[in-house]
Amino acid sequence: MKKLLLTLLLFSAGTGISAAKTYDLKSPDGKIAVRVDVGADAVSYSISRDGKELIAPSPLSLTLADGRVLGRKASVRKASAKSVDEIIEAPFYKRSAVEDRYNSLTLTFKGDYGIDFRAYDDGAAYRFRTSMKDEITVTDELVDIRFPEDFTTLVPYARDGKKEPGLARYYFNSFENTYSTQPVSKVADDRLAFLPILADAGTAKIVITEADLEDYPGMYLYNPTGGKALRGNFAPYPAKEVQGGHNELQLLVTEREDFIARTSGTRTFPWRVFAIAGRDIQLADNDMVYRLAAPSRVEDVSWIKPGKVAWDWWNTWNLYGVDFKSGINNETYKYYIDFAADHGIEYVILDEGWAVNKKADLFQVVPEIDLPELVAYGKERGVGIVLWAGFYATERDLERVCKHYSEMGIKGFKVDFLDRDDQKIADFTYRLAETAAKYRLFLDMHGYHKPAGIQRTYPNVLNFEGVFGLEQMKWTSEKTDMVTYDVTIPFIRMLAGPMDYTQGAMRNATRRNFRAVGSEAMSQGTRCRQLAEYVIFESPFNMLCDSPSNYMREPECTEFIASVPTTWDETVGLDGRVGEYVSIARRKGDTWYVGGMTDWNARTLTIDLGFLGEGAYTAELFRDGVNADKAARDYKRESVEIPADRKLTVKMAPGGGFALKVSRK
Repeated sequence: MKKLLLTLLLFSAGTGISAAKTYDLKSPDGKIAVRVDVGADAVSYSISRDGKELIAPSPLSLTLADGRVLGRKASVRKASAKSVDEIIEAPFYKRSAVEDRYNSLTLTFKGDYGIDFRAYDDGAAYRFRTSMKDEITVTDELVDIRFPEDFTTLVPYARDGKKEPGLARYYFNSFENTYSTQPVSKVADDRLAFLPILADAGTAKIVITEADLEDYPGMYLYNPTGGKALRGNFAPYPAKEVQGGHNELQLLVTEREDFIARTSGTRTFPWRVFAIAGRDIQLADNDMVYRLAAPSRVEDVSWIKPGKVAWDWWNTWNLYGVDFKSGINNETYKYYIDFAADHGIEYVILDEGWAVNKKADLFQVVPEIDLPELVAYGKERGVGIVLWAGFYATERDLERVCKHYSEMGIKGFKVDFLDRDDQKIADFTYRLAETAAKYRLFLDMHGYHKPAGIQRTYPNVLNFEGVFGLEQMKWTSEKTDMVTYDVTIPFIRMLAGPMDYTQGAMRNATRRNFRAVGSEAMSQGTRCRQLAEYVIFESPFNMLCDSPSNYMREPECTEFIASVPTTWDETVGLDGRVGEYVSIARRKGDTWYVGGMTDWNARTLTIDLGFLGEGAYTAELFRDGVNADKAARDYKRESVEIPADRKLTVKMAPGGGFALKVSRK
């Protein structure tokens, strides 16, 4: 802290603080450095790690509708620094307590605005703040991330929504895609990429994302110059919307304003986040987004119960060995409830189909469904009921929907098909979270962008899609490489927060045997890979995607899946390389779970269980069978003793994985 203050004083000496030109900020361990330059025309920042520049000097500014450009011709009125070392309680996260340790610099400028910078041991971030009396209108924000070299990037491009011309066609998208690997200079100038994205600097990797995305549009990145830089892009505020899209459940933007946000004049803006790691596995266990989010606004969280959920849609209500016609009806859902109750699964979800189609009205229930009867039946058996809901059907009557279904005994909603991230969607998200919390309902956000920390601010928001999840296997091309994607997202997408990937397939396929089959879907990769995903993927509200009939034929695997917690007391990233393999350990109470996955290469992995400490331990191990390279469902379950040196070697088949449950003797 003394060194930080000394730096500020040295650069402002002689002419007073208003003449300051350069400010240096370092992380608590001294490895990450942020330099801020206040020039005659622009404010810029750069970031380095261990002396190597990762982000070259990059200008930043915020343009208002009245012509003011915050960050241009800036005059510093005050520079203040502080060090923070606190603990954040995290009730529904990958660890129960998050270390919030950083050094910060706040520059306050003439014109009633400022910029906050923070340096952590595992990243850096900045944000604007304003202290203006009246409402302000933001026409643009300059985010121009410049790299010192033509680093390789992993970029998830938005799919073409084809609703608007030019780049605007990408503002309507589901935020689901695999990654394109290309140099920064080759990132598209005519296509937008959604966050997070990764840049590889050789000695370190940087994941770029954002946090505390309230009352403001989400950020896309693209490369309009063909140089070594990525530029931010934001959806303008919707001027007109019409009902339409999937089953009339969406609001489609037909006209836009000439600004991106109209907002309070006194506020903080979203954080621009740079997570930085020297070892890949550190990205799979990074807390930057959670730390930077606003603190919880829900005083009593005791009613929020994360858990697993038996899911109907992926398996197409495909039951067998029953004496009724399966489908969207009470007999089918009672069967799901019985299955959940018998296996300790907390919830059953009624996905799309329980409400009358194309009405966007959550009070019109199909005649085959008697919701009060299902809620009562579930309550008797200790199973909660969750409802799927389209965006517009929820938005049009939010208060009444939440009140009615909360009083009925519904536990939460899976809200789907938002497919936008403009300011109106950000506003809806926070209104939805607040209203749902008021009526003690939890939320699973689908057709939605990556998480940006609202799960800390409103802990009843348990999960998010914004991931190319297992549902894609119902219709995807045989060329889709889900196995490689699975060992990429823990380092990039998962850094932003939980993922409703919806794992748990009991039909498993090798690379050459995979086919997309909508009614009886399968996964790419082995059975043990599916088990490992319950440990590796963060998901407080975690689906069992397959049919109860299939699970009951696989009691060993089902028992293991049901035993895996969905929130954790501790997480340890063990080993991994982006796009190749990953291994993570997580603890709940006295029990540790370890998961590992590989790409399409068979791999022998020696995992270090030194975190267990002293004592004798035994483990239940699920590993790929000797023939899993030919029959992906082949696995072996065995009991193993944890060696005294805490080293355990496991072989994985191509597209394989392993799952381990460790207990003290």
